[in-house]
Amino acid sequence: MEFRLLGTVCVDTFSGPLPLGPAKRRSLLAALLLSANTPVSLARLTDSLWDDTPPLHARNVIQGHVSRLRALLVGADAEAYGVELVTLGEAYLLRVPETLLDSERFEELLLLAREQGDPADAVRMLREALSLWQGPALTGAFTGPPLRAAAHELEESRLAAVEELAHGYASLGEHNRAAALLRTEAVAHPMRETLTAALMTALYRAGRQSEALEWFHRTRRLLADELGVDPGRELADAYALILRDDSPPHEEPAGRRDGARKNAAGATATAPPGPAPDTVRGSAGGSGATGHGSVPAPRADEPHADLLPRAPRGFHGRGTELAALTRAAAGEAPVCLVTGPAGVGKTALALQWAHRNADAFPDGRLFVDLRGFSDTGEPTLSEVLREFLLALGLAPRRIPESVPAAAALFRSLTDRRRLLVILDNARDSATVRPLLPGGRDCVTLVTSRHRLEGLIASDAARPVPLDSLEPRDGTALLAGVLGEERVRAEPVAARRLAELCGGLPLALRVTAARLAGRPQWTLAGLADELADERSRLHYLDVDDTGVSAALRLTVQQLPPDAVHQLTRLGHHPGSHFDRYTAAALAGTDPVVAAAALERLAAAHLVTESVPGTWQLHDLVRLYARGLDPASGAEALVGVLDHYIATALSAADTAEPGGESCFALPDDYRRPAAVRDFTDRAAAMRWLATERDDLALAAVAARAAGLDDRAWRIILLQWPQVVWRVRDSWVPLLELALDSARALKDPYAESRVRNLLGWVLSEEGRVDEAVALLERSPGLARQAGDRLGEATALINLAVVQAEQGGFGAALEGCTRAVGLAREEHDAHTEMLALQHLARMQLTAGRPRDALDSVRQALDLGPEPEEVARRVLLLTVSGEARVALGDESEGLRLLGRAAGDAERVGYDEGAVRALAALLRVTGRPEYRRRHEQAVRRLTDGA
Repeated sequence: MEFRLLGTVCVDTFSGPLPLGPAKRRSLLAALLLSANTPVSLARLTDSLWDDTPPLHARNVIQGHVSRLRALLVGADAEAYGVELVTLGEAYLLRVPETLLDSERFEELLLLAREQGDPADAVRMLREALSLWQGPALTGAFTGPPLRAAAHELEESRLAAVEELAHGYASLGEHNRAAALLRTEAVAHPMRETLTAALMTALYRAGRQSEALEWFHRTRRLLADELGVDPGRELADAYALILRDDSPPHEEPAGRRDGARKNAAGATATAPPGPAPDTVRGSAGGSGATGHGSVPAPRADEPHADLLPRAPRGFHGRGTELAALTRAAAGEAPVCLVTGPAGVGKTALALQWAHRNADAFPDGRLFVDLRGFSDTGEPTLSEVLREFLLALGLAPRRIPESVPAAAALFRSLTDRRRLLVILDNARDSATVRPLLPGGRDCVTLVTSRHRLEGLIASDAARPVPLDSLEPRDGTALLAGVLGEERVRAEPVAARRLAELCGGLPLALRVTAARLAGRPQWTLAGLADELADERSRLHYLDVDDTGVSAALRLTVQQLPPDAVHQLTRLGHHPGSHFDRYTAAALAGTDPVVAAAALERLAAAHLVTESVPGTWQLHDLVRLYARGLDPASGAEALVGVLDHYIATALSAADTAEPGGESCFALPDDYRRPAAVRDFTDRAAAMRWLATERDDLALAAVAARAAGLDDRAWRIILLQWPQVVWRVRDSWVPLLELALDSARALKDPYAESRVRNLLGWVLSEEGRVDEAVALLERSPGLARQAGDRLGEATALINLAVVQAEQGGFGAALEGCTRAVGLAREEHDAHTEMLALQHLARMQLTAGRPRDALDSVRQALDLGPEPEEVARRVLLLTVSGEARVALGDESEGLRLLGRAAGDAERVGYDEGAVRALAALLRVTGRPEYRRRHEQAVRRLTDGA
C-alpha cells in the first residue's frame, strides 16, 4: 500500500488504486496525509475542502467522506500496513508509516543526497527522488487555501531538487544533460531567475554560449516588461561569467551556428530554418500561373514575408488548445478556425502558436486584422490582398485591381510555398475564402467570434473552440503582469479576482492594469469592488479597452430578435436555461426563442453546455442586463410563472394522485408553452436538475417583493423533498415561510409549516418541528383548508410520537384520516393511514398497524407512488415479524427494499434494510444497507 501526493492524490494497492470518488474526498485524504500521525481538526478540514463559505451541512459531508474513506482502507487491509483512520473528538487522525507516503520518501532522499560526498551518489538519489513525482502535487483534489499552500511548498521543494540535480550533473561534467533538465523548468517558470542563471551556466559550459546569452536577454526583457526591474545578482553574475570568456571550448564556429552560407555572388545569406518536427507537413506543391504571366518557384534569395505582430506578453496556460491547434494544422492545406467569445484570447492564442512554430514556415507568415467586430470598419479585400502580395515580393505595378484576379494571383504565388496566413477577427465565411492560400503546405489560421459554419462546410475548416481560463491560469496571468510576489502575498484574493473576471483574459488584463498603476491597492480591495455586480463592468474598462466595448461590438452585429432575447436573458435569476425558460423571459414562444439562442450561440454570447441547455457567462449577463434595465421586472415575472407552471406539471407527473398545493396567483401569466414530462423519472430528474435555479428564482422573487411566487416555487418541489428529505431543504423552506408570513396568508403559512416541520422532524430536530407544527392545524382551519389541516395533523402526530406522546399522535392521525375521507381525497387518506400504521406498530399494536396498511393499500396507490408503497410494505413486514410470522415479514421487507433500490429511493431502502438487519444479519443485507447509506451520504 502506498499513499501518493506528488501527482494525483491516490492510494495504490496490489489490486490497483482505491476508488476514492469525488474531489472533496481526495482533498480530505490529502489534508490528513499532509499532517500524517497528527490530529487534524474539523475546522482545518473544512478550510481545506471549501474555498469560500462552507455549506451548513459541512460537518455531515466530512463525516460521510471519513466514513467512506475508512471503509475503503479497511477493505484494502490497511491495518496490516499499520494504517488506521481514527476519530479523536472534533478531529481525525490518519496513522500511517512514513515509508508509505511518497512526499516523505521524497524529502528523505533529498536530505540524503545533500549529505553525500560523492556527486554520482547524490545524482542517483536526486533522480530517484524526482521520479516519485507523477505530475503537479495534489492533482485531482479540490484545493482550499491550506492545500494550495501545501501544494506550493511541495512544488518549491521539487524545483530545489531540480536545481541540485543540475548542479550534480555539472559536477560530473554532464553540462548538456544539466541544460536539458533546466530548460524544461525555465520554460515553465520564466520569472525564476535562479533557474535561468543555472541554465545559462550549463549552456555556456556545454559550449553553447550564444544560447546562454539569448536566455539572458530574453529573461532581462521579460523582467523589464512585466515587472519593471533589472536582473538580480545571480542572473547578472552568470552573464558576466559568460562575457569574460568569448570563446567557450566546446562552442561551434559562429558561421556554422548561424547557418550562414555563401550565395553565387559570394555574399552571405541566411538560410531559412527547416520545418519543426511533428508540427506541419512539409512537401512542396506544384506550380501555378495566372493571366498575368507565369509565377516561378520561390528562390532561396526571395524575400521572407513576415507580417506577424510580436508574440503576446503574459501568455499563460492554453496547453490543450495549442496542442489542438497543432493537430488541426496537420494535413493538406488546412484551415484552422479559432472561435470564442469576445476577450477570450483568440488572437493571443493564434500569435503564440505562430511564434512557437515559426520554423515550420520558412517562406513567411502573413497576418491581417479583418476588423470584423470593430467601429472602424473592415478593410476591403483589395487592400488585404495588395498587402499580402507586396509582402510576397510582387512589384506594385503587377498587382491586379480586381479582387478575383488578385486572389488568383495570391493563390498562385503561394502554391509552392510553405506559408502561414493568419486572418484575425473574421466576421463571416465569405470574407475569408478569397484570402485562402493555394499551397498544399500552407496553413491558414482564422479567428472569429462567430462559429463560421459555412467555412467548415465549404473548406473543411477545423474548429478549435476557446473557452475561459481556469482559475490557476487566470492567477498566473495576473502574476505575469503584477509580479509573483504581489500575487503570492494575496493568493486567495488573486484566485477570487480570476473567478470574478470569469476567466476572461481581457477582463484579467484590465484588472491587472488597474492594479499595476495603483501599487497601494490590495488585490482583496479590488476583489471586493468587483464583487458588486452593479459596478463590475465599470472596473473592467480602462481607457479604450474593456469588456463592455468588446461585447458591444459583438452585439451590434446581431439581428433585433437576438438582441431582445439577450437583453431578457440578462435578467434570468438562474445559472442555465432551456428554450422554454428563454421564451418565458422574452415573452415569446419556444420556437422563436430557440432560433434566437442559436444566433447567440453562433456569436459565442451563450454556450450550449449540454444539448438543449444554455449558459451565459457572468460578464455577458451583466452587460445584457444593462442593455434594458427597465425590462427586468417583466422578465422576472415571466420566468417565475414559467417555473410555477413547469413545477406544477412535474409534481402532477411525479405524484399523479397528489393534491394540488394551491391556487395560482391572481395575476399569474401562463407561459406560451409548458414542458410535458413523459414519466415520473423525467419529472423527478427535472426537479433535481433545476433545484439550484428554482432556489435562485425564489430568492429573486422574495427580493422583488413577489412573495406570492416565492413560496409557491419552493413548495412545488415537495416530491423531491420527500424523495431526498435529508438533503438540506431547511434554509429554502424557511425562505418560503418568510414569504408566507410577509403575505399574511394563513393558507400559505400552514402549507409551508407542514412541509418544513416534517423535514425538521426527519432531521431529528424535533423541538423545532413541534414549535412550527403546533400552529399549523389552526392556520389551516382559519383558511378553510381541510386537507391542509389533515396534513398538519399528520406531521404534528409524527413529532408527538417521537417525543413519546402516542396517545395524542394516534388521535391526530385518526382525525386526519376522517378529514381526508370527508374530502374524498385518497392521497391524503393514504398518507394518514401510513403514519397511523407506523405509530400503531411503535405503540405495540401490530394487528392495528396491519389493518391500517390494508386500508391504505385498498385505496389503490398508483404504480408510480413507489415511495408510499415501499413505506407501507416496510411497516407491514415489521408488523408480521412482531406477530411471529417471520418468513412473511422477511418477504415483505425484502420486496420493499428491492422496490426502493430499483427506483433509487435510498431513504426507503435504508429503512427496509435496517428492519431486515434487526431480524437477520445476512451479509447481503448489510452490504446493501451500507451501499444505500453511502449513496445518501455522497448525494448530500
